[in-house]
Amino acid sequence: MPSTFMSWCFVDITPLLKKPSELNKKIRFYIHKHSLTKPTITLRKIQGHVEKAEHNLKFVKGAIGIGFLDWAIVGCYYSIYHVALALIMKRGYFSNNHEATICILIREYYQQSLSCGDIQLVAGAYLDTRDILFYAHSRDERQRASYSTNISFDLGEVTELCERTQLFVRKAEEILEGL
Repeated sequence: MPSTFMSWCFVDITPLLKKPSELNKKIRFYIHKHSLTKPTITLRKIQGHVEKAEHNLKFVKGAIGIGFLDWAIVGCYYSIYHVALALIMKRGYFSNNHEATICILIREYYQQSLSCGDIQLVAGAYLDTRDILFYAHSRDERQRASYSTNISFDLGEVTELCERTQLFVRKAEEILEGL
């Protein structure tokens, strides 16, 4: 990953990856604050988030094509966020908080023992540390692109972000396949 991804990380997820007790404490906090809920989830809602992720990817390609790299970064983030929402919804959760979403992704998908049905569904795909870090970093890049006055971004870095976004969305779609 380019160094800009690392330099803009606002959320240190290392303790969450290494300490399940810390992860569960944060999840309980977000449930208590109603930032993380377990509503009735429909297949249509999950599919809607996947469709929105795909829609945002189309926007990203167009934005890059006309030189709006800052908006391409924003679009990448929202592609990832919508597919992340689809993943946590598959596990029965909904989140209105970015860190709460990361917490559920870690607990539900990061190197967990899966049931036989999950293993068949996921077919060996799981979210590894790089995927979780990529999600966190894309959020931070989106903040930089949205709120800074900088309109000049490196085309190579934005193109790489777009490619990694497409890979992340495809991986999530594989995990969600068969719903």
